[in-house]
Amino acid sequence: MADAIDELRERIAELDRALVETAGRRLELVGELRREKVVRDLDFVDPEQELRLTEALVASNEGALSEEGVRELVEAILALTKRELDRRS
Repeated sequence: MADAIDELRERIAELDRALVETAGRRLELVGELRREKVVRDLDFVDPEQELRLTEALVASNEGALSEEGVRELVEAILALTKRELDRRS
């Protein structure tokens, strides 16, 4: 039984590492977007785009997350991204 638990934990850890890597790549791209918006004198935060993103992810969700779970995840990712970009400023 411990082998099955260890195997499951390792598989979960692999996914967790992929999440961190993906979040980092997303942060880099959003940083580029922010710099482009500064050059164009545009507001960084676009509530309409955030809503479109959320709705698209809710609509495409075929996994185990509930609709509420997807919305919470997107909200957390967006908030974390903004905080991380502020830390870099």
